[in-house]
Amino acid sequence: MTSKAYQVIVRGKFAPLDAEQRAELLARADEHDVFAARFTEEGTVTYERSLLTFTFRCIVPATAEDREDVVIGRTETLAAAAVRGLGADYRDLRSVSTDLDSIKVRQRGR
Repeated sequence: MTSKAYQVIVRGKFAPLDAEQRAELLARADEHDVFAARFTEEGTVTYERSLLTFTFRCIVPATAEDREDVVIGRTETLAAAAVRGLGADYRDLRSVSTDLDSIKVRQRGR
């Protein structure tokens, strides 16, 4: 089986937060700002202090036979677990993916 990798971004909204959840997320907001965004196999969650939305970035290994909807489904499961790991819940997940084989990297001239 040939392996592939997809770069997937999942955007979602935080479900309504109680005061304790809001305080915990705000206390760790600096660890989850846009500058912490990384595409890794574990994925990273970033959010702004408004605590309205979040973004989950992940690299998903797949076989050549895996369809994009399967890859996105796996990533949304990871995103849901990551947000729950922060002590919150989610709603309205929207995902986009890119097959890493299709990304063209331009070298800058020196």
